[in-house]
Amino acid sequence: MTAYVISEVEMRDPDGFEAYRTLAAKTIAQFGGRYLVRGGKAELAEGNLPPKSIVIVEFPTMARLKEWYASPEYAEALKIRADALERRLVFVEGVEQT
Repeated sequence: MTAYVISEVEMRDPDGFEAYRTLAAKTIAQFGGRYLVRGGKAELAEGNLPPKSIVIVEFPTMARLKEWYASPEYAEALKIRADALERRLVFVEGVEQT
């Protein structure tokens, strides 16, 4: 069953953000993930908080997603992330296709 990483991102440091984004993209591909949404224009339809930059990544399984997140390769990107951006990160299982 597919699994998704949903990130709500606010950039702190543009140079660090680009460095993080480059490293993260490389590791996501390495673990079989692919971007579905990567910071496109977001419009608020309901609620009262302004939308931040949204990123959605699809992985083949939750196990593979968690392998990516705990990997030494992604750990290098996480070292940069702390200073480069603020984010909320959610892991969600997809719907089983019948």
